[in-house]
Amino acid sequence: MTDAAELLSRTRELLAARPPATTDRLDFLKARFDAGLAWVHYPEGLGGLGAPRSLQVVVDAELEAVGAPDNDSRRNGIGLGMAAPTILKYGTEEQKQRYLRPLWIGEEVWCQLFSEPGAGSDLAALGTRAVRDGDDWVVNGQKVWTSGAHNARWAILIARTDPNVPKHAGITYFICDMTDPGVDVRPLRQITGEAEFNEVFLTDVRIPDSRRLGGIGDGWRVAQTTLNNERVAIGGMRLPREGGMIGPVAKTWRERPGLRTHDLHQRLLKLWVESEVGRLTAERLRQQLVAGQPGPEGAGMKLAFARLNQEISGLEVELRGAEGLLYDDWTMRRPELVDFTGRDAGYRYLRAKGNSIEGGTSEVLLNIVAERVLGLPAEPRTDKDVAWKDLAR
Repeated sequence: MTDAAELLSRTRELLAARPPATTDRLDFLKARFDAGLAWVHYPEGLGGLGAPRSLQVVVDAELEAVGAPDNDSRRNGIGLGMAAPTILKYGTEEQKQRYLRPLWIGEEVWCQLFSEPGAGSDLAALGTRAVRDGDDWVVNGQKVWTSGAHNARWAILIARTDPNVPKHAGITYFICDMTDPGVDVRPLRQITGEAEFNEVFLTDVRIPDSRRLGGIGDGWRVAQTTLNNERVAIGGMRLPREGGMIGPVAKTWRERPGLRTHDLHQRLLKLWVESEVGRLTAERLRQQLVAGQPGPEGAGMKLAFARLNQEISGLEVELRGAEGLLYDDWTMRRPELVDFTGRDAGYRYLRAKGNSIEGGTSEVLLNIVAERVLGLPAEPRTDKDVAWKDLAR
């Protein structure tokens, strides 16, 4: 078993062999991956050493202390937080070897082709079709709310391969090359003025069967791994104290005493405590992941994350008064990442509205918590045993 001392020794060997100050950034990241120091809990040969997930901080702290380059995880959050764990669990050895290294170092960005105009909250109702043609699948349909599709090389895609069975049973999971003919990415401008996500049209896109993840018709089960990891990635990210949305508000409060009122003070104290509780709960959730794959508990973290972000950003706008109504830049652009703390209060307020929609709506997540965490009776369903083709649409 790899322990902290061995990881520290391996990290220092990497730094001695590849000094960050004189090594090309990508070359350093490739060497880090090959040394098993990318994600230490992954298997050897796939960027890890089979070590406990909790020991990743040993590597990260040592590298950060000397200013070593990181893999800019925010730019490829979907790849790192969702695609990678799904490929690790369901991918063939060839798929793991092909995709995980360029994914981790950031050479290849990933997006997620799940939601559709008629299948968002009810994702299993999706209608994008994949029809077998020899060794390929021919895919036709439309996806929506696809974050980062304009920067992505690859996508994780679920499509309907059998319309004659109930909706959860006829779905298959694929890896889609976003540069293939028939993939059309169109920007969707948001309330923030920019277009960080898109709609994607798929017209006779051919996907080799070698890019299928899991069995034919087993896509819903594979997608649960993706979705559970997505909720943890969104709601359970590692933050320092006063990291995230609460940081700018607390900073403004300390630096500008003239803005303070008793009511705002009480509300800030409440949200500061809730943010710290959320941060520590996320840390505990990450520690639980050492024992296995994330479960429905991530839904609770994502719920709290969305509510807190919206309440904190609202308080920040109110604290700043008329200044809080200003907005820095309405220019239409297609950014590479979402930067909550690098923009102004108006941006944070508007962008936080999406937190209760992306990664599963809060209403759907409340059902997940009720049924899968608290064990409450499931809501009655009339479509459980009905073939997808016979459902009303």
